[in-house]
Amino acid sequence: MADKRDFYEVLGVDKSASDDELKKAYRKAAKKYHPDLNPGNTEAEKNFKEVNEAYEVLSDKEKRARYDQFGHAGVDPNFGAGGGNPYGSGFGGFGGFEGFDGFGDLGDIFGSIFGGGGNTRRNPNAPRRGADTATNVILSFEEAAKGCKKSVKVTRIETCDECSGSGAKKGSSPKTCSACHGSGFVTTMQRTPFGTIQNRQPCEHCRGTGKIIDNPCTKCNGKGRVRTTQTREVNIPAGIDDSQIISVRGGGDAGVNGGPSGDLRINVTVRPHPIFERDGFDIYCEVPITFAQAALGAEIIVPTIDGKVKFNIHEGTQPGEEFRLKGKGVQRLNYSGRGDQFVKITVEVPKNLTKEQKEKLQEFEKLSQDKNYKKRRTFADKLKDIFD
Repeated sequence: MADKRDFYEVLGVDKSASDDELKKAYRKAAKKYHPDLNPGNTEAEKNFKEVNEAYEVLSDKEKRARYDQFGHAGVDPNFGAGGGNPYGSGFGGFGGFEGFDGFGDLGDIFGSIFGGGGNTRRNPNAPRRGADTATNVILSFEEAAKGCKKSVKVTRIETCDECSGSGAKKGSSPKTCSACHGSGFVTTMQRTPFGTIQNRQPCEHCRGTGKIIDNPCTKCNGKGRVRTTQTREVNIPAGIDDSQIISVRGGGDAGVNGGPSGDLRINVTVRPHPIFERDGFDIYCEVPITFAQAALGAEIIVPTIDGKVKFNIHEGTQPGEEFRLKGKGVQRLNYSGRGDQFVKITVEVPKNLTKEQKEKLQEFEKLSQDKNYKKRRTFADKLKDIFD
């Protein structure tokens, strides 16, 4: 644990970074190290896990506050675990018990040391919700538009299956601390020149948990929870867009003392498409046609996310003209119906003409010089007016 990098350093941001700055830095780093974009690169996979862990902590206000105050000891349940001490030897003699989660709200603890009970600390054995976790997924344009199933790697804290979360070795169970009677705190009275002060501190015998574990579980070192990395399949809803977040209820860290699990937040990245561009639920693309097709009209083939479709363009179609394919856009997220596809016409000018092709075009140019053509105000005529 000693060689673990600072989370702000991992994301490349200052400690004063805003939520938006953290999110941008995370997306940039996640794209850089994502396993799908670095196949077989074990170093990139290691960095990707590190980036996810850093963002998981810093994007959560409570975790970030604990991390800023106590460092890794405040957020990592495995910090300082080891040896014969089932509680580890983490921060300040209180490490190794759920990253200080065993103390409940630190503000309640230190706010009630003086003054004789203005605040009351929550029950250390009460159910508590697990923290949210985060990962990211990269989708193709079509996968985002139509929806799909994807496998994602998730690092989360789970209830230890060896001890079922009790922290005690199989065949044994935790005992209520006799010093604090399960409250997690002891109260002492101190005489001062100003009178008697009541001092309320975390119990040293149980380290604020209210329980004593004589035979700790060897798998979780008496913590009741372990950090795991797993691959799970998630449903990607049709219509999801780049930079949006999918929330999977109960997919985050396991709760404590029977509390509910947190949620899994999946940050979505959509790869750009070589032909299509998206604006909301509408799709835009350009289709090139020849001069003859534009002048005479023609049946052309237009690509869509559903495959190729035929479309008839009228005679005299102009460059830049746009037409709509109704209902050929993206599925509306969480609603019925789809957006539209807008197709912009571009006219390709041929290069490297043969002698015969040039002669035909010159013949066409001469035939175009009829009375009706001459009556039209050309660009050259307008330009001449300006300078004359």
